Amino acid sequence: MSLETKTNHKMFENIKNLLGVKTIDFAQLVQDGALILDVRTAAEFGGGHIKGSVNVPLNKLPQYLPKLKDKSKSIITCCASGNRSAQAHGVLKYNGFTNIYDGGSWLRLNSKINKQ
Repeated sequence: MSLETKTNHKMFENIKNLLGVKTIDFAQLVQDGALILDVRTAAEFGGGHIKGSVNVPLNKLPQYLPKLKDKSKSIITCCASGNRSAQAHGVLKYNGFTNIYDGGSWLRLNSKINKQ
């Protein structure tokens, strides 16, 4: 990495810190036991998904909540584009879950987890 690249990277990190933007290490969360909750339809999930993820379509999430007994367990939501995962994040937060992370698109999340 060149000096200019290092300087730019450090400057970017400082700006993120000033703005309160946190970098989330999704790979570490998964290593530490986080649940990946894919809120796409069963058909979408069947077309491809993150290994180990659990499929609970967004419209069925309220009925699934009692199965998530530990409200402090880390949960990463994902979907096709990020819209439904953001909605699922809101549902979980509203219901008292405390360690929720919006992973957005399952494809992008998969690349972050598997460092592709």
